[in-house]
Amino acid sequence: MSELRDENRAEELRNKTVDQLVADGTITSARVEAALRKVPRHIAVPEVPVEKAYSVYEPVVTKQDEHGVHTSSVSAPQIQAMQLEQADIQPGDRVLEIGTNGPNAAYIAELAGPTGQVTTVDIDPAPADRAQRFLDATGYTGVRVLVGDAEYGVPDRAPFDAILVTAGAWDIPPAWIAQLNEGGRLVVPLRVNSLTRTYRFVREGDHLVSTSAHVCGFVPMQGDGAHRQETLLLRGNEEIALRFDEALPVEPSLLNGVLITPRAEVWTGVTVGRTELIGGLQLYLATMLPGFCTMAVDPDLDTGVVKPNNPAFSMAAVDGPNFAYLLVRRTPDDKNVEYGIHAFGPDRDKLAEQIRDLLRTWAKQHRGGPGPRLTVHPADTPDDRIPGDRIFNKKHSRISISWPTA
Repeated sequence: MSELRDENRAEELRNKTVDQLVADGTITSARVEAALRKVPRHIAVPEVPVEKAYSVYEPVVTKQDEHGVHTSSVSAPQIQAMQLEQADIQPGDRVLEIGTNGPNAAYIAELAGPTGQVTTVDIDPAPADRAQRFLDATGYTGVRVLVGDAEYGVPDRAPFDAILVTAGAWDIPPAWIAQLNEGGRLVVPLRVNSLTRTYRFVREGDHLVSTSAHVCGFVPMQGDGAHRQETLLLRGNEEIALRFDEALPVEPSLLNGVLITPRAEVWTGVTVGRTELIGGLQLYLATMLPGFCTMAVDPDLDTGVVKPNNPAFSMAAVDGPNFAYLLVRRTPDDKNVEYGIHAFGPDRDKLAEQIRDLLRTWAKQHRGGPGPRLTVHPADTPDDRIPGDRIFNKKHSRISISWPTA
C-alpha cells in the first residue's frame, strides 16, 4: 500500500511538472509532452526525495570531483524538454545521446518508437551504469548504453538522424558532423567565448547551420573534448580573476598596474526592464567585442577597487593595457536598469566608448530580434567560404556568427 501511495505521489508530481512546462512554453509538442508524462524519472535518482527528482528547473547532481565541481547530473526536466523539442525526434529515427544518466534516453526512446534506434554513451562508467539500471528497471531495454569518449561518436551505430549532447562543448568534433545524416539535427550546449547556449544545428553538406538557441547550463565535456578557460589574475592575487574562453591576451603583462590609473565612468542610455531577459545582449557582446572576458571578484579579498553588481560574474573586456567591465544602475522610476562601463588604462575613454557604441548598436538593431545565426565549418575551410560577422577558430572547427537586424 505504501509503494502504491509513493507511485501515485510520483505520478502527481510528474504531471504537475509537465503542466508547468506546457504552460511556460518549454513543451510545444504533444509527443514530447506524452514522453515526459510517461517516464518515471525519479527511479533514476532514488537517493533524493521524489519532489527533488521532479523539480522543474533544478538538476540532480549525481557525481562531483574532489573540488566539488559537478561532473555528472540528471538534467532538470525543463532543460531536457527544451532539447527534445529542438531535436524534433520522429518515429524510426536513429538517435545518439552523448552524456547519459537514464531518463533522457528513455524520453528519446519514447519519441523514436519501436522502429527507432537509440544509443546513449558516457565517458564515465558510473553514470553509464546508473543509466543501464534505470533503463532495465523501467523497460527501455532496447536502448544501447556504451562507455567511451563521444568526441569520436559511435561509428558502428551511425549514421544518425539526431545527436543530442548533454554536456557543455567548446568545439564540434568532425565525427559529430560525419556521423549525422544530411538534414540531421545536432542539439548541443556549445560554448562561444564563455557563454553557453543549447543550439539546434542542421547538417548541410560538410557544415552545420543553426536554427534555434536557448540559454542553458551543463556540466562540461570530459576526455579529448575538454577545454579549460584561461585565468588572468588582474592584481597578481585571487582578488580579481579575468576568465578567457579562447586564449589569454597576447601580452598580459601590459595590464600590470592598470587599476591604479584613473577610472572612466560612462553611462550608455541603454536600459532594460528589471525582469527582461538579456541573453541576447550578453551573447552580442561576447561575440562582437574584441578582448571579451568575464570577471569574478573574491569577496574575501575584495578591496573595492572594482565595483561590479555581481561579484561572481561580470562582462568585461581587455584591449592591450586597458581594461573595462559592465555594470548597471536603476533608473529614476525604478522600473529599469541602465548599462554603464567602468574603464581603466591609458586609453580607457576609447575602450569605454567602444563598448558603449556596441551596446547602443544592439539596442537599435538587434534587440528583440531573432538572435544570431551560427554556422560550423571544418577547421580547414577558407575565409571566403564562411559567411558571418565574426569567426571563432576552434581545434576542429570554425564557427561563424551572423547577427541579423531585428
